Order: sequence, then structure tokens, then C-alpha cells
Amino acid sequence: MRLKFLLQPGWLALTLAVWVFAGACFTLLAPWQFSRDAEREAQNHAVTSSVRTDPVPVATLLDRPNAEVEWRRVTLTGRYLPDAQAVARLRTVQGEAAFEVLTPFRLVDGPVVLVDRGYVRPVNGIKVPDLKPVPTDEVSVTALVRRDESDTRDAFQEDRHRQVYSVNSAVVGQAAGLDIRPGYFQLTEGQPGVEEALPLPKLDAGPFFSYALQWIAFGAMALGGWLYFTVREIRPGGALRAQDEGRTKVRRKSVAEQLAEDEAAPAR
Repeated sequence: MRLKFLLQPGWLALTLAVWVFAGACFTLLAPWQFSRDAEREAQNHAVTSSVRTDPVPVATLLDRPNAEVEWRRVTLTGRYLPDAQAVARLRTVQGEAAFEVLTPFRLVDGPVVLVDRGYVRPVNGIKVPDLKPVPTDEVSVTALVRRDESDTRDAFQEDRHRQVYSVNSAVVGQAAGLDIRPGYFQLTEGQPGVEEALPLPKLDAGPFFSYALQWIAFGAMALGGWLYFTVREIRPGGALRAQDEGRTKVRRKSVAEQLAEDEAAPAR
């Protein structure tokens, strides 16, 4: 039977591996890269729009989720709360190690929000340097709306500074005993209390779209290769079928037949 080779364990294992890989390419890996490309495109559009539009009072956006208004420029008026300050460790800015300085900010007649005052470079390799003092009076600053990062590990004290692993308002608020609004606000250059202002993200498209096409191509190649070898084995002369047929033609000789052949063989 021509299709009998399809039931061989080796061929079944190969078929399963090929189809699982192709399925992952089409349903997981390629869509993941397409979604990352869409996120990058949305970010680029948001950053470009932010640069071109004037800042608005933060009160007009406080009732909206940060994900909807990320990268919008807003103005905040209130006072810094330096006693509740923290620094985010293990950061990279423009390819070099950095700490980001996170200071809660109490809005006038409003909630407490988290302000990212920018970054500082470590001293002696890993230590937090002396930070600039923040203004003690009421100030108005311009900042960019940002979403909280996902790492929620607890804060800890080291080198006289409260340190966290991510820019997350809930983590900083829990460590400082404050109820801080979700999300944070990234200061722009030249604002009161800013350290070194964080640069805007690069506005390139990134490689995600091409990666998605590559995963689709890999899945198609795997299925194409499997189909090619399947057709090759079905046709006469297939290697697996020839081996299988060869095994079926070999019959083991009985003891009587072997003795008869030995007696009939000429003596040496």
C-alpha cells in the first residue's frame, strides 16, 4: 500500500513537528510581531502628535486611562514630595547605565501623581550620585503622560536611597505610604526639578513587520518541504517504501532448509 509509510513512527514524529512549528509561526510568532509593529506605529504617531500640539492641563486627562493618552504633553501645578522619592535602578539610557529619579508630586486641589524627573549616571560603577534638590515652592511643569511599567517587585533601601526595579506608581506609593494615581509623568527638558531629561523614543519603524513576514515564510517552507517529501514517497521509488517492501520480501530460512543447503554445498 502506497500510503503505509505515513504510519511509521519516524514519519509521524516528523509530521507532528512540522505542523506544530508551522502552526506556531502562523498563529503565534507572526501575529506577535505584527502586534509589536502596530504598537511601534501607534507610539510613533503619539510622539509626533505630542511634539506638534500644545500641552494641556493635566486635569483634563486625569479621568482617562494613560494608555489612551500616552505621550501627550500636559502641565502640572503643585509641589514635589522629596521625602517619598525613589530611584529606578538597572536602567539604560542612550546605551549607558543610568538611574531614573521618581518623585511624587501633589497637584493643587488634586491627587498625588508620580513624576519621572529624568536620569542620572551611576558613580563608582553602581552607586547613586547626589541628586539635585527639588523646588520647595509650588511650581508648574510640563511632562509627558506615561503608562506604569509592569514589574511590581517591592522597593528597598540602599545607599541612602529608596530604590525600585521599575517605574511603577503603585510600588513607589506603597513604599512611601502614599495613594498615587496610576501612571506617571515624564518631565521634559528645562522644567523645574528635572535632572537629565529622558530622550524621546526613536521614531523608526523597527524590524517587527519584516520579522512577521519571515515567520510566515518559515512556516510555509516547513509545510512545503513536508508536502514535497510526502509526494516523493508516494511515487514509485520512494526510499521509505522501498525499505519497507524490501523488509517484507526477506523470509527467514528454516533449520531444515539451512541443513540441506549445507549438505549440498561442495566440501572445501
